[in-house]
Amino acid sequence: MLSGPGRPASVCPMLLPQNTQGTLYDGFITAGGKEYRLRIQLPPSRELNRARIDCDWRLQLVLQDKQDIFKQRLEQSSDLTTFLVELQNLLEQTSSQQSSMGLPPQYFTQLVQEIDKLGWDRLVYIDPSFRSLQVQCRDACQREHILTINLHNQYPQMTPTCTADLPAKVNFKWSQQDSLQGVLLQFEKALAQYQDFWDIMEELDKSTWVLEPEKPSYKDTVRRIALGNNASVQITVDPAHPRMLPECRFLGADHVINPIKQSLNANLHCWDPGQTLLPNLQNVLGVDFPSPANSSKEDFNMACSICYAYRLGEEIPDKACDDPRCSRPFHATCLIEWLRALPSTRMSFNVIFGECPYCSKVG
Repeated sequence: MLSGPGRPASVCPMLLPQNTQGTLYDGFITAGGKEYRLRIQLPPSRELNRARIDCDWRLQLVLQDKQDIFKQRLEQSSDLTTFLVELQNLLEQTSSQQSSMGLPPQYFTQLVQEIDKLGWDRLVYIDPSFRSLQVQCRDACQREHILTINLHNQYPQMTPTCTADLPAKVNFKWSQQDSLQGVLLQFEKALAQYQDFWDIMEELDKSTWVLEPEKPSYKDTVRRIALGNNASVQITVDPAHPRMLPECRFLGADHVINPIKQSLNANLHCWDPGQTLLPNLQNVLGVDFPSPANSSKEDFNMACSICYAYRLGEEIPDKACDDPRCSRPFHATCLIEWLRALPSTRMSFNVIFGECPYCSKVG
């Protein structure tokens, strides 16, 4: 196929046709003094909006936040040559924007080299300023974790800031000779410390009805577990010692939770550190937690009897009438507002006393 005016080769001499029909091109596009690998496959009709375009990771990186513009140029171009001109212009504009960030060229060169060492398949996201990236890592149980790395303008002279969904803060060590790969190795080492903790928390999440948090993350050490009868227990687990007795806070009507508290105090000596939390808690509390196998979560998502909603912002009902014949649940916020409006309400030592909005029992 000959090149000439209007031909792709007139714009990208290194983007070569791979068949006589002119529907497949493979090679490089040059923009901003850099070469990017590009492969374009057109349908027999040569409609650009149905073209398949593959490129290297460097080009994907540059165009990451320009996807909408890229698609728009592709759809609006009358032919492949016009699109290549538009793509070159877009790349040159993006390169100019990167230069105006005040970051030296060696910053981008080193960053690309370090991502090469990490593996591009691990890169989940990089922001348009090239100062923040997210890298994925899998632990021994194939759970996926995301490490967010924020780079300073003086990188690698200045230590990057790293954050992740971990139950405790990790102090990443850094020197000017270190690399992102070294940071990832430290992250993997930190993940290894919490395998037992995550296994234990996953067992609770799968075998009980967790009321809070609504969507537990890897950093969450607290679970509020349904007990039934509008009662629940909130446990706080030590991630460094996940098999030890957690801190327990019982929520619900006194006639429901007091016997469970008594059982806990009487059975503390039965706690077995060799067991996980689920069997230990059921043993010392003397209860069988309702589970997804034999109940529905709606059975425990009881709406507040004042506002008639289950979730009020981040709050769910955690108070209940102490009368066994009533046991209506309430948001603490709703109940306090209700009681403060009643002339019969009294307060002593920061504890408010008043009548149940439903049964009028004083508590």
